[in-house]
Amino acid sequence: MHYKELKTAWTELTAAGAPFEVKEVVVRGVPIRTYKNAPPSIREVWLSTAPFAEREYIVYQDERLTYRQAHEQVGAIANWLLRQGVKPGDRVAIAMRNYPEWMLIYWACVSIGVAVVGMNAWWVTDETEFALKDSAPKVVFCDEERLARILERPETARKSMLVATRVGSLPPGVTPWSDVIREGGALPDVKVDPDADACIFYTSGTTGIPKGAQLTHRGCVSNLFNMVFSGQVQALATQRATGVAPDPSAPVPIPVALLTTPLFHVTANNCGAYAVTAGGGKMVLMYRWDAGEALKLIERERISAMSGVPVMSRELLSHPDFARTDTSSLLSLGGGGAPLQPDLVHKIDSQVKTARPNTGYGMTETCGIITAVAADFFVDKPASVGPAMPTFEVRCVDDEGATLPLGQVGELWVRGAPVIKGYINRPEATAESITDGWLHTGDVARIDEDGFIFIVDRKKDMVLRGGENVYCAEVEACMHHHPAVAECCVFGVPDARLGEEVAAAVVLRPGHKVSAGELRAHLAAHLSKHKIPRYFWFLTESIPRNASGKFLKRELRETLKLENAA
Repeated sequence: MHYKELKTAWTELTAAGAPFEVKEVVVRGVPIRTYKNAPPSIREVWLSTAPFAEREYIVYQDERLTYRQAHEQVGAIANWLLRQGVKPGDRVAIAMRNYPEWMLIYWACVSIGVAVVGMNAWWVTDETEFALKDSAPKVVFCDEERLARILERPETARKSMLVATRVGSLPPGVTPWSDVIREGGALPDVKVDPDADACIFYTSGTTGIPKGAQLTHRGCVSNLFNMVFSGQVQALATQRATGVAPDPSAPVPIPVALLTTPLFHVTANNCGAYAVTAGGGKMVLMYRWDAGEALKLIERERISAMSGVPVMSRELLSHPDFARTDTSSLLSLGGGGAPLQPDLVHKIDSQVKTARPNTGYGMTETCGIITAVAADFFVDKPASVGPAMPTFEVRCVDDEGATLPLGQVGELWVRGAPVIKGYINRPEATAESITDGWLHTGDVARIDEDGFIFIVDRKKDMVLRGGENVYCAEVEACMHHHPAVAECCVFGVPDARLGEEVAAAVVLRPGHKVSAGELRAHLAAHLSKHKIPRYFWFLTESIPRNASGKFLKRELRETLKLENAA
């Protein structure tokens, strides 16, 4: 493969005076890498899309919105927020499915220095209440289902102004969406601090308590530049190696992206939505994932890029309608949020004639990608997640935090502009996760001689189910509230469709009986559906532990058989 050319292209694009020149700045007392030519805030990213006025921007079912219409509504939302007394530095929450309103509210908020709190649409009432208390938003924009959950806790609901969209009947005291966009107005002139919070995205912690990650403007803009750089450096390296340059007279294709994952995650928002918006492209939204519907949209809207969790690409390729659907517009297909298995990399490359496989490895805590890889580089090293982007320093460390030699396996630490400021209201968690600007990813990895990173395992105690993090401690804590449970251990087991499924070993208290169905019902009252174990084993003896008292989860995975699960 063209690794020599990749290094040459990398150096050329990041050199002094080049488009992706990297400089070092000190932020919060820490030296970090950032792009010299990056705009200072997301506000400038949004304003840069004004010239695309007549292009289609968002498509949702039979609704179509141009960039001109989007700018008009973004300006209206921003002015309305300021009239309500919302100021730069305040927070506004969005609790809804992937409706067009989600993106319009997002751009309005970040363009006036207001931080967006992304509320997980899968959360049940307990989880929703926790996040609202923790983030204390001035305003909550919600759809009908999320509004109902919020109103179940009247005391919590009264602490924020509620705005509802797409509701049948509006409850008293709730502002209709039509009021927000009625008066219009140009986007107010507000100077936004590059290191201010752009959004708060929640990620569950190993303690079982969700943590609100503070993604900054500098971090989100750096992530956008990282994605653009990744595409350009790999294309330039391939051109140099093959001698085949693009036709300079050929029109630049307008990106058309199908967003398949929730906008409250960095995968869809910071990576998918940012990239297509900055390129003046069209964003196609889905109510929920359905492979058959996705194929119809690819053909109808001439989708050029689809990225979601890997299972989505797998289901697309295996769908009975795939062979008779026109997918010739697809140029890239892949996934993030979970490892893209090597066999899937090759299936994408062989089954979709026009598309090349791609993936990005990253975290909420890095505003998006840490690495990215596509096309021939990915096909050549399908087990890798690619090289770290220019704004990152990376190293693998041992249990004491000492840097390991190249090629040795250790926990991956990264430092750079995209690393979050910290977690709101959680100084201990921030100190535990970030050391002198170095983020502890919790992933065990190795780095090869070409700088490509291979994720070996996860140090964190979690299950990665279809791109959603399920933290075992959270499920265990909830299960322990059931009076029949004496001991429980939650862990992940391999699943062909989702990557991993949630499983639990349970020991009951003497004289108590409970079924798997009853435990699931108990958990469903407090946890999202995707966190509830699919498999249960009821043990008659204590769960095996090591010398320090920790459960031997690997031993459980190896000895418990799925056919014996409840």
